[in-house]
Amino acid sequence: MRILAPKAGESYVDMTAGYGGHAAMVLTATGNYEEAYLVDRDKNAQVVLSGLFSAQGCKLLHTDFLEASKNLVDEGKKFDVILADLGVSSPHLDNKERGFSFKSPAPLDMRMDQRAELTAAKIVNEYDETELADIIYEYGEEPKSRLIARKIVEARPIDDTANLAEVVASAYRGWSKRHPATKTFQALRIVVNNELGLLSEALPLWLKLLSPGGRLAVITFHSLEDRIVKNAFKSVCEPGYESEFIDLTKHPIVADKNELVSNPRARSAKLRAVVKIKTKERE
Repeated sequence: MRILAPKAGESYVDMTAGYGGHAAMVLTATGNYEEAYLVDRDKNAQVVLSGLFSAQGCKLLHTDFLEASKNLVDEGKKFDVILADLGVSSPHLDNKERGFSFKSPAPLDMRMDQRAELTAAKIVNEYDETELADIIYEYGEEPKSRLIARKIVEARPIDDTANLAEVVASAYRGWSKRHPATKTFQALRIVVNNELGLLSEALPLWLKLLSPGGRLAVITFHSLEDRIVKNAFKSVCEPGYESEFIDLTKHPIVADKNELVSNPRARSAKLRAVVKIKTKERE
């Protein structure tokens, strides 16, 4: 809220509205519900968002943020505040039937948009060993990717999350703090939802959607996402006098120790933000 600094009357788009936590705070500050767009591809989130915001005039977009961004650009929309809180949400993790967590047996799903065809089960049980190894290495940054891929192929068919986690853990002789399946599950989730592809294409559109003086903030949860955001912001802020944007976060904002006590899932979160320069400021 400090970085975005929403003011009364400003327009807002939440590219990953989820269950409305951020939107409620921003819209309380702006009071401008009629010019607010709340985007989410998860049908469960849309049900909650509708109950919270539809009656107040917010526009709800049941699609991924890339498609929503393209449509908003085509319509010539501009916004004062744009927020994207990337990755999986707590409700995704807490609802075991969605297949994002390995803490209890559940279907190998991992789709944020339940209308999508590709599931984690298809990747795990149908992709060849080389494809699996490449996915786990590239998107999970997992050093044991080839061994894990081999063990997955040998264990097929793998029918649930707990079974997959057990197979991945067998590639490790011992582990303590972090479950060895964490990186593999991250890789599968990223591919199922095309997370990095959507982000790379959407970032330039978010910059286009900013009004003069408008602020864009993006929260990432792993290094691959953060690198994309960091480089995109760097490319538009570094040209100096010719730049249209100023970096509001020279270093990413992370959760402090006090927050981590009550919100441990924020441990890997990084927030970066830029502001579009007004014409007078550039002159």
